[in-house]
Amino acid sequence: MAAKPRIAIDAMGGDIGPSVMVEGAALARRRDKDLRFDLYGDEDRIAAELKRYEKLNRVSTIHHCEGVIEGDAKPSQAIRKAKGTSMGEAVAAVKEGDAHAAVSGGNTGAMMAISKLALRTMEGIDRPALAALLPTLKDDDLVMLDLGANTECDANNLVQFAVMGSAYARTVMGNEKPCVKLLNIGTEELKGTEELKDAAQMLRDADYLPLNFAGFTEGDQLARGNVDVVVTDGFSGNIALKTAEGTARFVTDLLRGAFKSSLRSRIGFLISKPAMRLLKVHLDPNNHNGAVFLGLNGIVVKSHGSASAKGVANAISVAGSMVRNDITAKIRDDLDNFRSHQGNMPEAAK
Repeated sequence: MAAKPRIAIDAMGGDIGPSVMVEGAALARRRDKDLRFDLYGDEDRIAAELKRYEKLNRVSTIHHCEGVIEGDAKPSQAIRKAKGTSMGEAVAAVKEGDAHAAVSGGNTGAMMAISKLALRTMEGIDRPALAALLPTLKDDDLVMLDLGANTECDANNLVQFAVMGSAYARTVMGNEKPCVKLLNIGTEELKGTEELKDAAQMLRDADYLPLNFAGFTEGDQLARGNVDVVVTDGFSGNIALKTAEGTARFVTDLLRGAFKSSLRSRIGFLISKPAMRLLKVHLDPNNHNGAVFLGLNGIVVKSHGSASAKGVANAISVAGSMVRNDITAKIRDDLDNFRSHQGNMPEAAK
């Protein structure tokens, strides 16, 4: 467990690049004075931004990189040109032990491919998963995975995701036995694919794990706050995530239009402005920024490409929390525990 996490930043990643990445690092540093940074990318551009943040400058090292992974690069292309790029070198720093975690706002597919090749998957994990926090009506967020790394998953993959997602929830929310559910088309035990049914049975049998498996949940229940971790395949998870984001924008735009429709509506807006401000804060994706690639031999956090400095700071904070709580060890211990009990698995799932 590192008392002073060192974070490798792909300063060229994201829609804006060094200005927002460096500002985000400065904000994260103000929140957590033990953070240290390695900034990868164009030295001149990064140095120009660092001049604005004296305290950040003192705890940061710039590593010049000529190359950048483009936003439209295919994963196979990204792997071939990773060496010498800001993203590739940031991930390599984690591999070599020079940094405890890497953060980038760049191409998600490229980052997953580069990270998987460099760090490899943990023993007992077939495929890494992308996990993120989603807002709910309750005080705590919801951990959801997979959000796009794996379009097709079998029962074993889903169980592994549940183990990893539970470790993530314990790390970020301090819940020692988070409630876990599988995303399905209904809550009845007979509904869903065979993979879902088998995974559900395996999780019911694994009552020795530090999680509370509570069956299935439907998409309309995600924001209710009655579950801590929702597990699904990457195809369904990505659709659910994009639908939730689109719905949030729809509601926001609808309210904005309604409040502008008449003088009475404008007066109503002024009266309800504090509540609207709270709603905006709750739905702001920057407050939930920082998706984690779980299942790798190292910590990699993906910031949204359009994230503000506040969003980047939150992603960095997620990385720091993962380092301090040694999430990799948590996942490894849970997997070892699960494998030692595999004799309890139903024949169909073996």
